[in-house]
Amino acid sequence: MATRRSPATPRASGHVRTGMGGWTYVPWRGLFYPDDLVQKRELEYASRQVSTIEINGTYYRSPGIDIYRRWAAETPDGFVFSVKAPRHIVQSRALAGTGERIGRFLDGAVGLGDRLGPVLWQFLPTRRFDPDDMTAFLDLLPDRHGGLALRHAVEVRHDSFMDPAWLALARQRGVATVFTDSPDHPSFADLTGPFVYARLMRSRAKETNGYPARELKAWASHASDWQAGGDPTDLPHVCEALAPGPGRDVFVYFISAAKERNPAAAVALGKRVEDA
Repeated sequence: MATRRSPATPRASGHVRTGMGGWTYVPWRGLFYPDDLVQKRELEYASRQVSTIEINGTYYRSPGIDIYRRWAAETPDGFVFSVKAPRHIVQSRALAGTGERIGRFLDGAVGLGDRLGPVLWQFLPTRRFDPDDMTAFLDLLPDRHGGLALRHAVEVRHDSFMDPAWLALARQRGVATVFTDSPDHPSFADLTGPFVYARLMRSRAKETNGYPARELKAWASHASDWQAGGDPTDLPHVCEALAPGPGRDVFVYFISAAKERNPAAAVALGKRVEDA
C-alpha cells in the first residue's frame, strides 16, 4: 500500500553510480558484450560492468512483478535499477487523476526489492509548468510502497520549469529534478532532492569511451562534488547554487546520442570516480 509523500530528509550515504539506458541493443554485441555471450545473459553481464541501469522499456509497457523479480535475480548485490514510469501516466492531461495508475505501476516495480533505485517521471516537451496540477501530482508520489522506501526524480522538458517556483515546490516535496545535459532540452542543475539524477546526452561515435578524457574527468569531478554534498557552480542553474550540505547518492546515466558508446562511457566514468 502506498504512503502519501512528505518532505524528505536528506540522506548521507553518498554513493556514485554510473550506467546507461537499457541493456538490450544490437550494436552493443561485439562492442560492449563479448561475441560469444548469449542474449539472455546480457543483463547478467552488463550489471557487473556498471553499477546501475535505467530501465526505459517500462515507459511503453509495465511488466508484471515476476519480470521485475527475474531482473533483480540476475544482478549482483549492490546493483540498482532506476525505473522510468509509464507514458500513460506522465502523458495524462490531468496528472492529479493518476493516483490509481501510479499505484498499479509501483505494484510491479517493487518486485525489484533492494535493486530498486529512483523512479523516473519524464514529461514531454509540451508539458508546461502548471503549479496546481504539478503539486497535486507530486502529492501522489509515495515515500513507501509495498514495504520499500522510494525516491522520485522528475525530468522536465519545457522551459517554463526553469522557474524558482518549480524549484521551491520540488524541494518542499523532496523530489529530485533531473539534470539533463542535452542541446535539445532545458538543462539546469539546481538541486531539489536528497539525491542527484543526471542524464548525459552528448556521447560521440568517434570517441571510444563516448566522451573525450577531459570531459569524463570533468564529470567525475562533478559527481564527486555532488557526492560530498556540493552543488557545482560551473553547471547551469536557475537560482544560486546551494550551500554545501550532507552527502548525496548520485546516479549518472549516459542516454541517447551515440548510443553504441554509452556503456563504455559509463564504465569509464565509474572508474574515474573510484580512482578520485
